[in-house]
Amino acid sequence: MVAFKSLEFLVDQKVNIEETLHNLAAFGYTRAAKVFKEGEFAHRGGVLDIFPLNFEVPVRLDIEDDIVRVITGFDPATAKAVEYHQIVLILPFKAQSFPFSSEAPLNSFVDIQQGDYVVHNNHGIGRFLGIREFDVDDQKRQHLIIEYKGGDKLFVPRHDVHLVQKYVSFTKRPAKLNRLGSKEWLATRRAVEKKLRMLAAEMLRTQALRAQLAGFTFSKDAPWQKDFEARFPYQETPDQARAVVETKKDMESLKPMDRLICGDVGYGKTEVAMRAAFKAVMDHKQVAILVPTTILAEQHFYNFQQRLKDFPVQVAMISRFRTRHEQADILRGLKEGKVDIIIGTHRLLSKDVDFKDLGLVIVDEEQRFGVKSKEKLKHLRLLADVLTLSATPIPRTLYMALSGARDMSVISTPPTNRLAVETRTIGNDEDIIQQAIERELNRRGQVFFLHNRVDNIDTIADLVRRLAPRARVAVAHGQMSGRILEEIMLKFLKHEVDVLVCTTIIESGIDVPSANTLIVNRADKFGLAELHQLRGRVGRLNVQAYTYLVVPPEQTLSEVSRQRLRAIEKHSDLGAGFHIAFNDLQIRGAGNLLGTQQHGFITSIGFDLYCRLLKESIEHLKKELEPKTNEPTLARV
Repeated sequence: MVAFKSLEFLVDQKVNIEETLHNLAAFGYTRAAKVFKEGEFAHRGGVLDIFPLNFEVPVRLDIEDDIVRVITGFDPATAKAVEYHQIVLILPFKAQSFPFSSEAPLNSFVDIQQGDYVVHNNHGIGRFLGIREFDVDDQKRQHLIIEYKGGDKLFVPRHDVHLVQKYVSFTKRPAKLNRLGSKEWLATRRAVEKKLRMLAAEMLRTQALRAQLAGFTFSKDAPWQKDFEARFPYQETPDQARAVVETKKDMESLKPMDRLICGDVGYGKTEVAMRAAFKAVMDHKQVAILVPTTILAEQHFYNFQQRLKDFPVQVAMISRFRTRHEQADILRGLKEGKVDIIIGTHRLLSKDVDFKDLGLVIVDEEQRFGVKSKEKLKHLRLLADVLTLSATPIPRTLYMALSGARDMSVISTPPTNRLAVETRTIGNDEDIIQQAIERELNRRGQVFFLHNRVDNIDTIADLVRRLAPRARVAVAHGQMSGRILEEIMLKFLKHEVDVLVCTTIIESGIDVPSANTLIVNRADKFGLAELHQLRGRVGRLNVQAYTYLVVPPEQTLSEVSRQRLRAIEKHSDLGAGFHIAFNDLQIRGAGNLLGTQQHGFITSIGFDLYCRLLKESIEHLKKELEPKTNEPTLARV
């Protein structure tokens, strides 16, 4: 039974434009000259633009001779295409009143290529062979063709394409095909549904338990809050502003906050955290900021000090960069309430760390902490409001599945005037490397030169000195003593070093606005997600940033390496993390949020159906838990 309505558009589909315009109006869309906001559509000549609900960008159909030739997502400000699609599903603009069912799609694009593994909700995993027209009721109608084990074929009519999605899982192994019409798929699906009902129950139970705890109700913004926020040197993006509002609303409520902020590298999550921290301190509460690496602790410490220098807020940092004596002093200050904000690594979770009055815990990149640290974090969650920051993009489908069971803010818009990082793959060409460094020095910028082998990193530093004799060059890697490493990083932050020859210690969150050229030696040795994270280290201001991926001759690279490098070059647009995702990053993000025990279920039914069934379970259970209107309720006293 189809429990919802949708309009489906496929490339090469014949459309009746007048009927389509009528249907869009019936779906609650408003006709406009140009589309700027959700719920609008515009028709000009052979172009039909639609801005559906919950889409990041509007969709454009290029129609010629009543045939859909191209489907693109486009930037409404520039009209430039940002993504191409094969199939799009448009849902009614106004919310439909029936409960969510796994038949309803979470992803409105069905981007499948001939040969891809796909999942049909009712028939299981098969291989997509393409789209063909068949005569049905004297009309030509397009059907997807899916081949199953043994060669049986399923012909899916256009009105059922919402039941099909690309098969994506955690493993790189080929999917196991189902046999069409067998009971095997039904049994697999039922087994996963059962497990997901348990997962949903656990999530909702945790949420209910936290709701029963009496949290601290923070005051409305103090006058200094406005003053502090006005000193932010950039324009907040709409997503960033919304994340701030949602965080403050959580803090001002009686229910303890447990909010996740997801955003690509450099999209302004730290500013949200700073405003939350400032708000907590204004209510005389202490703030703990947990980060996964000492370098990141140093970076945050520097940034917090800079942003808070005009306010009477005491910021301290604890990590292996501090001597035992310094650590003892800091911990004493923390216990006596002399330290307002403490930034640190897992050292902050040690038994000897006592707070006078902890009010807020900010966790940066929680997935990078070990199991023991995560257990200790669970305890902290009962003591204070918690704000978690993640640079791993959350897949949109998973976000939609989890909304209702977890408080999340997604920052998906890049900062104003941010330019995409120009990415080039080059051979071991000293001339290009020299030009890249010189161009950066000429505009008074800085360079990261990444070489991930400590044993010969000094040789690379010598090479850089030879290519750029006027550059101040320093070396940084994780095997250095904490004191020396701290000294070098501070020099780089203060622009007393021009070129930092370093290992991947810069991967996590290092933010140096004047560093806008990154050179990665042997880029073929890195994974796609790693390269994306590394590239996020440059391009923080409105100046053009460059990334050079230095690789051996192409013929010596494996096919996997070549594909990876092509993908990182291709996805260099802003927010590329959200598009790279299906290759690598999104799936890892899902693992971070769901836990590795869910991998097997995702492999057996595919990620999309997994998310649909999870959402169905959460919504079904929430409905069951809602108090009945005719039942007496207990008054809170």
